Amino acid sequence: MTDTPTSKRFAPIGPLTGTIRVPGDKSISHRALMFGALAVGETKVTGLLEGHDVLATAEALRIMGATIERFDDGSWSIHGVGVGGLLQPAQALDMGNSGTSTRLLMGLIASHAITANFTGDASLSGRPMGRVIDPLSQMGARFEPSPGGTLPLMMKGSFPTVPISYRLPVASAQVKSAILLAGLNTPGITTVIEPVPTRDHTERMLKGFGADLTVEEVDGERVIRIRGDAELTPQTITVPGDPSSAAFFIVAALLVEGSDLTIENVGLNPTRAGLITVLQQMGGDIELLNEREVGGEPVADLRVQHSQLRGIDVDPAIAPSMIDEFPVLFVAAANAQGTTTTSGLHELRVKESDRLSAMAAALTSVGARLKELEDGLVIAGSGGEPLRGTGNELITTHLDHRIAMSMAVAGLASKDGVEVDDTRPIATSFPDFEQLLEGAARG
Repeated sequence: MTDTPTSKRFAPIGPLTGTIRVPGDKSISHRALMFGALAVGETKVTGLLEGHDVLATAEALRIMGATIERFDDGSWSIHGVGVGGLLQPAQALDMGNSGTSTRLLMGLIASHAITANFTGDASLSGRPMGRVIDPLSQMGARFEPSPGGTLPLMMKGSFPTVPISYRLPVASAQVKSAILLAGLNTPGITTVIEPVPTRDHTERMLKGFGADLTVEEVDGERVIRIRGDAELTPQTITVPGDPSSAAFFIVAALLVEGSDLTIENVGLNPTRAGLITVLQQMGGDIELLNEREVGGEPVADLRVQHSQLRGIDVDPAIAPSMIDEFPVLFVAAANAQGTTTTSGLHELRVKESDRLSAMAAALTSVGARLKELEDGLVIAGSGGEPLRGTGNELITTHLDHRIAMSMAVAGLASKDGVEVDDTRPIATSFPDFEQLLEGAARG
């Protein structure tokens, strides 16, 4: 990321029509690289998301011994080192802005007798790592984080690590995944108990790579067990489109009059598809076409048409399946008829930014009426009237890509546009976002 912020005004550009494809799923892209790096032999991947976050994962794995190549046709090849075969990194692992890279790689390294230094940008360095440090410390890894449990952080893995049974105190796919990845190279059975289900890409993909992993429901909780000393078998993976990236185009097409947009090849894992359910409850016209399964993941094409949305009370139980999509849902709610109430969103306060306060401030500055609560927002919709836009103000994005893209969508449905203070963070997850928006507007 360059040192100079790049502001941009996103103004109404007309209906979004035609057919687009969004980049590959970020969660699956991270895991395809990591699991390929632990398999013996060649894993082939197509559709990999090539944003900064995923590339940070690839570079860290290269530093620890995996051979990872990109070919001119956009496909990737990973020659792994085997479970337990990661090498001592000769330099710090620069995670950029990627919390997923950091927490999952901490899990991978925990069961290796190596030492690693993790660094990141200003945004990532403010994010807490304690929730991962705690269970991995119980398994035998040691940590020297910065004050507050943040990056820069040094960790010393342990071999052999000790299998644990860990009940997640907060719904977090990253914490669950870190423990399971540490369990891959830990003798015995490592168990994670999930009171609230979170995205399950790790479980699906580890099974696909041949890990001995079971999932069962006991007294309403998910119990996930992985047997250590695993051997992973290389795979050929097609990464589906990222539902979190598709979310911005879904909401934009719902809000902009005259829109009729088809988004192809979107991953619809049930632990990720909460936004579509909520928008349909609000009256959004979203049709699932050509539903199919690719590599164990459900996929469909989405046809989205302009709709007058209605405010609802969003069930907090659905929050884990759409936690990253709440910023853009807030934009939809600000343009709906009636009031939308959200709750149970404490997790949003420890993302790349405090997304509750950031979105409350951003939407208020463009004319939305809302109330910020400790764990959510209550938003009084405009009744379909366009929000006024920013005038001469700039929206503060706090180096958070989802704030930037959500407010870009708000700009498309505003009277005179919305100007965000910095578009650079968008490249961390969605490098082609602006070009795709412009292309959809041209149909």
